[in-house]
Amino acid sequence: MRRHRSLATLLTLVLGGSLVAGCTSDTSDASFARTSDVNSPMASTDLVNPATVAGVDIPQGQIDDAVGRLDELARELMDSSGLPGMAVAVVHDGQTVYAKGFGVREVGTDQKVDADTVFQLASLSKPVGATVVARQVGAGIIDWDTPVSSALPDFSLADPWVTEHVTVGDLYSHRSGLPDHVGDKLEDLGYNRQQILDKLRLEPLSPFRISYAYTNFGLTAAAEAVAAASGTDWATLSEQAIYQPLGMTSTSSRYADYQVEDDRATAHQLINGIYVPAERDPDAQSPAGGVSSSANDISKWMAMLLADGSFDDRQIVDQDALLPAVSPQVVSVPPRSPDARPGMYGYGFNVSTTPAGRVSLSHSGAFQLGVAANFVAIPSADVAIVALTNGTPVGIPETLTAEFADLVQFGAIREDWRSLYAEAFASMRAPEGSLVARDAPTNPAPAQPLHTYTGVYDNDYWGPAVISEDGDALSLQLGPAGQSFPLTHWSGDEFTFMLSNENAPPGTISKATFAGDGITLEYYNTHGQGTFVR
Repeated sequence: MRRHRSLATLLTLVLGGSLVAGCTSDTSDASFARTSDVNSPMASTDLVNPATVAGVDIPQGQIDDAVGRLDELARELMDSSGLPGMAVAVVHDGQTVYAKGFGVREVGTDQKVDADTVFQLASLSKPVGATVVARQVGAGIIDWDTPVSSALPDFSLADPWVTEHVTVGDLYSHRSGLPDHVGDKLEDLGYNRQQILDKLRLEPLSPFRISYAYTNFGLTAAAEAVAAASGTDWATLSEQAIYQPLGMTSTSSRYADYQVEDDRATAHQLINGIYVPAERDPDAQSPAGGVSSSANDISKWMAMLLADGSFDDRQIVDQDALLPAVSPQVVSVPPRSPDARPGMYGYGFNVSTTPAGRVSLSHSGAFQLGVAANFVAIPSADVAIVALTNGTPVGIPETLTAEFADLVQFGAIREDWRSLYAEAFASMRAPEGSLVARDAPTNPAPAQPLHTYTGVYDNDYWGPAVISEDGDALSLQLGPAGQSFPLTHWSGDEFTFMLSNENAPPGTISKATFAGDGITLEYYNTHGQGTFVR
């Protein structure tokens, strides 16, 4: 889904920003003895690493009380939003202490959601995938600092030096310099994973390692490098490294596996206030957004995460290989005032410091075409929550996990998360285009004879645009499958066409402007690449 910058900014508000550790001597956690109770750091006389001490204690029983509020909170959010279905799970002290479903798997049916219902995870796939990478790092197969080109010889970016030096970690932390959401619109046009990765070399780059821009296909390139170094494909590697060892029997990184699940939550797009069944095939960006799983399965993954890579007394992921992923690697949202905490990103994880002074790990997943998810883990409290839903993102999973995090840390919900998230996600669903909500001109300049516009217009990035006469109108064809868009005359040599897909919310309108032997498509011109030449 588009506009993750807005979502990242709001998540910074929710979780209180990220911990900035500066002006410290060379001291590690091992230099200090840990107290027996992280919730009461002063209860022990042992020497404690100050960096692990929270600012607010969690009284005994407060986490149980927070869990006890989840039925009420979830039902309120379901009722107020009209969301079709949701599944929620909580892990505490290594155990799943809550796992429940709400609503239905598909509107118009009585198929109830339960904790085993399989949902698409969208970008919650990123932290899950990061643990796959960490597993391979711990096994010595690859490293976070391995250059991607060493495993993918054909990988290329616009700058040869960056191509040679960009690492798996650079792409997992979105600091490669690639533009925000690069490749997503190519996916909408039907290009496959390899075709999109090949076109990354045509993208302009921002300064390397000091520029944060959230990407699905940059991260996917890194995952492909890990899979190549492991001698298999990404979906199979994910099964072997994480899903099978954890017993995540309903989890897959293949869309086909999700489609054949009997207990499957159908995606629903919100159109004019109504949830309509939809379909979103994310295989092209599988490492970044293609996982499907259940609340019960994700609870096993969260238990492993909270136990520093261990599960059922087995070390699934090496602790030292996992730590960089859950540590700040880049500033994702700079503070807007001296008293604000910045947003930070690790390798596939948002890494924040809450108002209670506790490190928090989190990530959202969002498909405009009908999927929303969020997880939050607070390692010092040994607690994590996940909320999976089957509707267009409106902020419901984030609201629930934020309210739960407040109850865990403070015993009360301290902010109006419902209003904050509703406002943020409403703006993310707004249609795009400079002509949105504008009336067509009453006296438009006439167009030229339609046949003068027809032909094949080439573009190295988007591929050819084919303009054809269709009766008394023009049509535009784009992409490998020849997606067709009727063109409507606006004025003179300017036409319009409508889009509705993963990255174009309903109501999106694009200009198509002819000039000589060229045509510029506004929607595809974000980075100056939208001009096609006949």
